[in-house]
Amino acid sequence: MGRLKSILIIGFGLMLSPAFAQTTISNGSKPNLSNEPAKKGTKHKVLIVPFEPRMYMSQIDHKINAETKWDQKKIKQAVRFGLDEELYKCIKKKQEVISFLDDTVKYKKDLFKTYGAVQFKFDKIPDQKKYTAPKAEKEKTFVQKGQLMADTDNEGKFMNVKVNDNSLLSGFNAKYKTDVFLFINQVDITTSEIPGALTNAAQRTITVHYTIFTVAGKEINSGISSVNFPSTVNHPDKIASSYFSKIAEEIAMRMEKSLLVN
Repeated sequence: MGRLKSILIIGFGLMLSPAFAQTTISNGSKPNLSNEPAKKGTKHKVLIVPFEPRMYMSQIDHKINAETKWDQKKIKQAVRFGLDEELYKCIKKKQEVISFLDDTVKYKKDLFKTYGAVQFKFDKIPDQKKYTAPKAEKEKTFVQKGQLMADTDNEGKFMNVKVNDNSLLSGFNAKYKTDVFLFINQVDITTSEIPGALTNAAQRTITVHYTIFTVAGKEINSGISSVNFPSTVNHPDKIASSYFSKIAEEIAMRMEKSLLVN
């Protein structure tokens, strides 16, 4: 994977329409999928923690705006809910699952409590063929112009999360009976498009950074899941159904594999 950098989201000076019809987030919450009957024989209950809005990095929002007339806030919200819903559907096939986005009013306090109890850090991307949790690496420093600088080379790394409050996961286990926790840490959408180019043949990539914990705080799987998609697809609903769904399937598969040995 290439160097992971913070991507400057392109701003708009446009007057944008507030219309947001026929989407899954018009009322601020997902459809209440948690009322669906649970699969018999499931051994775990998963809690999905969606990414913080500030952890969304996109180079194509201006293209999405051109097609939908949505502002950045609604685009980010659509991506957040779209990914969450695809993860929910995939995990539901094998395990019980709830998400903090099932009801944004009900879970608001716990969601912000979670965001305040975690710390993000770059770690080496694990080898999924023989997974072991990333080990903390000593920060590399160097001197430049008399100043001690930290090495910010994040090539081959992903955005991981550390839970600082040991009681957080056990508290949710007591409250919601969840024993597996899927944190979506960051979402990147990058493109090889050249501004002003006449061709639409450029390739885009969605990368989702995630971490899965047990109730004891053990990191049983983490890393990235990526998928390419064409520059002709610019609606969040289509991106979610056709491409987030593939990422969700891969993360759910890795989760199931990890639960078999943990």
